[in-house]
Amino acid sequence: MAAIDDHSNFSNSLESPASGAFSITPHNTNELASVTRGVYVGGAGNLSVIMRDGQQVTFVGLSAGSILPIRARLVKSTGTTATNLVGLT
Repeated sequence: MAAIDDHSNFSNSLESPASGAFSITPHNTNELASVTRGVYVGGAGNLSVIMRDGQQVTFVGLSAGSILPIRARLVKSTGTTATNLVGLT
């Protein structure tokens, strides 16, 4: 039986919950397939990203299980020690 989506008639906005996800492999130059709405951090550490607007920032000391509501276009391998990263779209 197919899942029923009681919210299919509502439009998605940035305040809406994520409706898709993909694994992130950090890389210094390869941009993500999609700009994220958030990043799930499965294993504790630091997360170095290039934001949608091109600004680079490193989030330090993230806990395992954290969800950052950020619009990232690239997750850098240099400076990223967090693991099991998932992009939310």
